Amino acid sequence: MLRLPVLTPDTVASVLSRAVQPIGRHPLVLPGESNPEALRPAAVLVPVVLASAGPELLLTVRNANLSSHPGQISFPGGRVDEGDRDVGHTALREAEEELGIRPADVTLLGALSLHATGTGYGVVPVVGLLRPDYPYRPAASEVAEVFHVPLAHVLNPDNHSPCEREFGGQRRSYFEIWFNDYRIWGATAGMIVALHQRLLELDRAGVLETAFN
Repeated sequence: MLRLPVLTPDTVASVLSRAVQPIGRHPLVLPGESNPEALRPAAVLVPVVLASAGPELLLTVRNANLSSHPGQISFPGGRVDEGDRDVGHTALREAEEELGIRPADVTLLGALSLHATGTGYGVVPVVGLLRPDYPYRPAASEVAEVFHVPLAHVLNPDNHSPCEREFGGQRRSYFEIWFNDYRIWGATAGMIVALHQRLLELDRAGVLETAFN
């Protein structure tokens, strides 16, 4: 079972860089790429904040008045626009629109594998580093709250609770991750769990050990 060592800003970048792939165009918009489930291409930014006490994950609480996933916890992101040159562009554009984060202030490390959501989106998570004490400017129409959670907490498998629920007449499985009163679940929790599983694969292969030497 993966237990990450105490991480510094330098080792965080080294570890996460091993877990991601190069940033490119969304796989669902590439010529010749099949999309049998007709998923809508989207991307999110997975912002890792380089806090001195240890790396933290930035998350948002969606405005309760939104028609899609009101009040849920999410990463900044959205659908791929025709003018987006790659998934990094999509993720940074959405993060700037939602939180006022300037693209130049984010160090992109790479992309994780596509995550299919139960609402019909094919989401590519893009991992980036952000300095602490950033002056967020959340768009009130979209974001009700911005908060940080320790990366070690969300990557601890003891905090990954498998759940099952009926959606639209179908039983679906998903994960919950609780942090204080924040309930992280659904696609957001699924992407976090996928990151943990990717790191676990690298740990078992002995790849992560070199990051701490």
